[in-house]
Amino acid sequence: MERTLDIFRALADPTRFRIVALLRAMDLSVGELAQVLGQSQPRVSRHVKILADAGLADRRKEGSWVFLGLGDPRRVGPLLAAVDAWGAEGEDDGTTAADIARLAAVRAGRAVAAEEYFEAHAGQWDAIRSLHVAESEVEAAIDRLLGEAPIGRLVDVGTGTGRMIELFGARAATAIGVDRSPAMLRIARSKLDAAGQGGGGLARAELRQGDMYALPLPARMADLVILHQVLHYAQQPAAAIAEAARLLASGGRLLIVDFAAHDHEILRNRDAHARLGFDDAQIAAWFAAAGLAGDPVERLDGSELTVKLWLGRRPGETAFKVPAAAIEEFAA
Repeated sequence: MERTLDIFRALADPTRFRIVALLRAMDLSVGELAQVLGQSQPRVSRHVKILADAGLADRRKEGSWVFLGLGDPRRVGPLLAAVDAWGAEGEDDGTTAADIARLAAVRAGRAVAAEEYFEAHAGQWDAIRSLHVAESEVEAAIDRLLGEAPIGRLVDVGTGTGRMIELFGARAATAIGVDRSPAMLRIARSKLDAAGQGGGGLARAELRQGDMYALPLPARMADLVILHQVLHYAQQPAAAIAEAARLLASGGRLLIVDFAAHDHEILRNRDAHARLGFDDAQIAAWFAAAGLAGDPVERLDGSELTVKLWLGRRPGETAFKVPAAAIEEFAA
């Protein structure tokens, strides 16, 4: 009863009600909320604390930024359903329309920042990509390897710009991207915001700041974990694989996409690669140590570098059951 009262007390303030509506549309930083609401950050922070204490909002720190999202769906879902029902016959006073317009400005600002970031690094990325297989070919190989059925609960470690979630998040029951860099998470958030505007699985994809050696997620919570062009940055690849494997439920899969062993030392000196690729025996040994069985390796030869796809599986039958309707949809 007291928790229920906390929820209604939290929503009794018009500003907090607006905040819930905004977070329903997209995750926002405190500064972005202040911009949309036209209020100071300290005042917005006080409102956010009340919502968080009531379980209606969730706060995640990413570097010097704090991003906000809706709280536990089990608590927030029934509330939103009631709000929709109660508001169906009401008339808006113009506040909601103004908030939506300012929210669109925030979304556009993110997109501009992402574009500028990509432009500043385009030369470096093009030089790296010219050494190996085209990304379109790599992505097609990943798609073939994963198959056509829905993929359950997806975690993308070192998500970077969120490309793996952009490609496969719509087929996942849930999708979480984890990255250590706040700047890259902001780029990913902008891309996924744009991709999710039409609704579907990407609209509520979740991004979190975290280290590949200590992922901020519970054990056995994922059906698929992806490490796409991440492992060569790891000082301790075995530890990164073990930590990724920790997330896998019974029957879960760990997909590693990275370079085969090579001698391009320039990538270590110029692009901070900690490891110059990997051979099959290394990955197989690390899979075994993490309790995973390895599937056959897929190889994609480029002009100077070779990309490989290694797939490890947690023994046992997957706990994720694909709905019959979903199977028919993806088989069509």
